[in-house]
Amino acid sequence: MVKIFIDPGHGGSDSGAVGNGLQEKNVTLQIARRVRSILLKEYEDVSIRMSRTGDQTVSLSQRTNAANSWGADFFLSIHINAGGGRGFESYVYPNVGRPTTTYQSYIHSEVLKQVNFQDRGKKQSNFHVLRETNMDAILTENGFIDNSSDASILKSNVEKIARGHVNGLVRAFKLKKTATQAPDSDSDSGSRAGNTGSQTGKLFRVQIGAFQEESNANRLARRAREKQLPTYVFEDDGLFRVQIGAFSDRKRAEEYADRVRNAGFNVFIRQD
Repeated sequence: MVKIFIDPGHGGSDSGAVGNGLQEKNVTLQIARRVRSILLKEYEDVSIRMSRTGDQTVSLSQRTNAANSWGADFFLSIHINAGGGRGFESYVYPNVGRPTTTYQSYIHSEVLKQVNFQDRGKKQSNFHVLRETNMDAILTENGFIDNSSDASILKSNVEKIARGHVNGLVRAFKLKKTATQAPDSDSDSGSRAGNTGSQTGKLFRVQIGAFQEESNANRLARRAREKQLPTYVFEDDGLFRVQIGAFSDRKRAEEYADRVRNAGFNVFIRQD
């Protein structure tokens, strides 16, 4: 299980850079949420936590302390630049060496494959989130919010920017796609009683709650994390859902659900 900590820059009272009708804190959160969603939906054996899931004020120390306490394998901090330039750049801590620089190269190149940003290069800096994290850490600056051309890219390409980050992480940690198999070749086309569902290409999501208020979902997620359950909260169909696992095989999902019930949680399996 690869544990990836995603840090959307700024938030709450700290808007970050502002320009062309955009606020950095909002764009970084949009990108981060899509990175999380894609990873959890499309890849196996990956666990995600975020420094913030909404418009909260979170200090730099709180961000790095949370990642260190969790024992993350990787820290990804997402930002938007400002100050009269143009293009994409990425940062690691000075003289950090491999594998961090290798991971930086993967993410840097994959973002630029997806989005037509000018390449400002792979750089190094003594940023707090790169210095105070115990794991490999990278910070990306995704265009200049005060440049009209870059702002136009940001307004219409959040999905591609997120996909670029995901593709880099996939290369870095050799993540495997959620397994799918062809339907049963029997005459009933896989509908017989013994079919677990893994042949259908469906994903079985193990969830412990769904709420209208995000604060209630976050409260339950904290309880689950205290019991060392990999947990994340996402919004779907107007509800904030608390998920602790996703499996391509129903039997595995049911076995995991039983373990979670024994830990004291109500559990349901959602198929999609």
